[in-house]
Parts: sequence; structure tokens; C-alpha cells
Amino acid sequence: MSRKKAKTTTPEVRKKIILNLLKAEDAVSVQEIVNECNASEVTIRRDLTELESKGLLIRTHGGAIKNTASENLFTFNNKMNQNKESKEYICKIASKFINDNDIIFIDCGSTLSFLSKYISKKESLTVITNSLPIVSELINFENIKLIVIGGEVLNERKATYGRSAELSISHYHANKAFIGADGISISKGLTSYDEKESLITLKMAENANEVFLLCDSTKIEKNSFVNFAPISIIDYIITDRDLDTRLIAKYQKSNVNLIKEYVKKDH
Repeated sequence: MSRKKAKTTTPEVRKKIILNLLKAEDAVSVQEIVNECNASEVTIRRDLTELESKGLLIRTHGGAIKNTASENLFTFNNKMNQNKESKEYICKIASKFINDNDIIFIDCGSTLSFLSKYISKKESLTVITNSLPIVSELINFENIKLIVIGGEVLNERKATYGRSAELSISHYHANKAFIGADGISISKGLTSYDEKESLITLKMAENANEVFLLCDSTKIEKNSFVNFAPISIIDYIITDRDLDTRLIAKYQKSNVNLIKEYVKKDH
């Protein structure tokens, strides 16, 4: 089955084409990518090297194959067990910024899922979310008004996505949005491994008065595949204690409130 050649050969478009080919065929040759992208072999090999460095594929002599291990790595259940202690700590800090009667967006993602543990006892709260684990945790609390964003359900991510989900978010406005990302840097802003996920995150941020990014320190000054928002969209970054002091100073100059100490560690 033939495909039309790409109209543009920007790095972002080329990498998206490569990953889409691997998603459909499990393996792809350099020549096939060259034909699809209308780019040189040197350029394509450089793209493959960059994608391999991020764990998104495995290079072969004449092309690349799908990295099934990385696909499993980014599923919700596996991500839940990565840096679990830091994620709980971050959500405990974040809960201190949520007041009674607030209307909040909660993004999907393994870090955000721990937030429900710390907000269920609020006197009154409206939570708008596309996260199925958040819904499951909060559904039985009468003090929580729960609004579920409808859309296509992706089992491996435990969340809803798609155009209908984006439109649904646009109908609401929140005091605060609590979002996640797979990477953040001053130069590239917020990045994600998944384009569908990033579109939901962006919509929540655009429809809130204040935006809180919850991420562990391993994601700071790291870039992922999809660039979806500038760092200026964030009001607060809440992270763990392990962030390098040099990065703290760097972010203080970017007019973003970096919060890593707000609650004392439990003994």
C-alpha cells in the first residue's frame, strides 16, 4: 500500500512519520523512511539515532524496529511504580495549594493519580478530570463534585482522549489545573511522549487561572518527543527534593515558581 510523501520534512514531522510507520509495521527500512519524508539518508539516520537515544525504537543495520520494551515502560501501570515515593511526596505538597470550594482540573498520569489521596477530605471541591483512576478514587465522596471528561478510552493509559475530550474541557473553567508532562526544559518548554495526551494537558492549562506542573526531578531539563507548550504556561512547578541546586538557580531566573519543600517528610 503506497503512501503520499510528506509535504514537509521538519525534524518533528519526520520523527512522527517514523514512529507511525513502526506502529503499523513493527520494522522499517531507512529507504522507506527516505521515500516517505523526501529526506536524505544522512538526515534519516540522524533522526533514528535521536529516537533511539530516547528509547523509542531500536536501530538495525538498514533501519529500525519497534522497541516493545519502551511501549510497556510508558503504560500507566508500569509508570505508577517508578519513583513512587517522590510522586506521593509531590502530590502531598500540591494538595496544600487546593482550597475548599476550588474548581480544579486534574490531568491523567501516574504522578497525578496520587493526588486523590490528599484531597478527598476537602470540605467541598469540584474536580474535572480525564483520569479513570482519579474517578475511581473520588467517586464515593459526597463532598467532591466530579466531572468526567468524555472521549476515547485508552486502556493502557487509563484515561480518555480525543477531539470530543478536548471540546469537553473547553466548556469548563477552573481555578487551578494540576498537570503532568514527560519532560520540561527552559528552552523547549513542556514535552510529552504522546501527542493525544499532550493536547488534553494543554487544554486544561489554557482553561485555568493557575497552572501547577507536578513532576519528579528526573524530568526537569529533559526533552521528550512532542513539544506542546512553552514554559511560560506554567505558574508553579512542584517537584521533589532531589533537584540539582544548579537547576534551581536556573529556573528561578525563568519566572516560574519552583516548589520542592512545603511539607516535612513523615518520620
